[in-house]
Amino acid sequence: MRIVHIINSLESGGAEKLLLDTLPLYKKKKVTVDLLVLNGFNYPFMKALRSLNCCSIYSLNFGSAYNPLAILKIIPLLKKYDIAHVHLFPTQYWVVIAKLLSGSKIKLVYTEHSTSGRRINSRFFQRLDPYFYKRYNKIIAISEAVATVIQKHTGLGHAVELIPNGVLLETFRNSKPTHRSTLFPGSDSSLKTIIQIASFKEPKDQKTVIRSLLYLPTEVQLVLVGDGELKNDCINLVNELKLSQRVVFLGIRLDVPELIKMADIVIISSKYEGFSLAAVEGMAAGKPVIATNVAAVNTLVDGAGILFKEGDAEQLAAEVIKLVDNEMYYQAIAKKCSLRAKQYDIDSMVDKQIELYKKL
Repeated sequence: MRIVHIINSLESGGAEKLLLDTLPLYKKKKVTVDLLVLNGFNYPFMKALRSLNCCSIYSLNFGSAYNPLAILKIIPLLKKYDIAHVHLFPTQYWVVIAKLLSGSKIKLVYTEHSTSGRRINSRFFQRLDPYFYKRYNKIIAISEAVATVIQKHTGLGHAVELIPNGVLLETFRNSKPTHRSTLFPGSDSSLKTIIQIASFKEPKDQKTVIRSLLYLPTEVQLVLVGDGELKNDCINLVNELKLSQRVVFLGIRLDVPELIKMADIVIISSKYEGFSLAAVEGMAAGKPVIATNVAAVNTLVDGAGILFKEGDAEQLAAEVIKLVDNEMYYQAIAKKCSLRAKQYDIDSMVDKQIELYKKL
């Protein structure tokens, strides 16, 4: 059974991070799984994966994943594998077209990572998407919320299979914290740190977390991990609000477990998510998680962490204050989060994917 995962790039984001974490596990389970990226630029995730030497990595060397010439380069690779497991748009479309043009008998699996986006809300794609989704032998939904949206969007039923995402629980549980002084020189024990790990894209809404600092005491400081097209907008907002001494932008980092261990509270401020690996990572590290009350995220967090209204910086700040002012409450929420994380072991996720491959 020869399998290739295909994705736009390994730039940043939940789908990309998931591949970085799962591809080495397939090798340990003696399943041959390789990777094809449309853009093989040496992003930090790509560097990290190459250093593990766990799979063959192919790059089509396109600057943009939206170049349809990718179809012609995908065709020869389809002949080398039994199953192609595809992630993200437009790779989702290019692989289907490549299979149709080549006449290949390869089985196709697609993982849907989101509950929303332009395509879900576009009348044009509401007509076009079902054709492409139906060319896949199986659609993996990473949460019940995603499964519901995709079934409604495409009309598919039995082809959609729920396999929740997972994280490296032991890594996050046992990591040693980064020293706070490396991020906040001269800080003392009164410092409280909140952290958000997310790409700087519209759904992640870092601006709400930044604005929450206006309602928080000065000893509460913010660490933002990630990169993306809206990062400069967030930097400008920090400067406008005169918060530059309280916010650290770290870019893409591979020491996320250590950074979460350093932090007091993990924040998820997303407008929508398909799952939220960052929420589970925070819980796995034994930290209280405060997250927006939106589909998929609320299922993960409700009953363990704390939920707040999307975009409500003042409510977010109030929830942070409750945690930092009450140690017993803080420890109770942290314990519940740690217990919840046990449901999302990445080994279990990979085993379920392998079983799905065997049934195709």
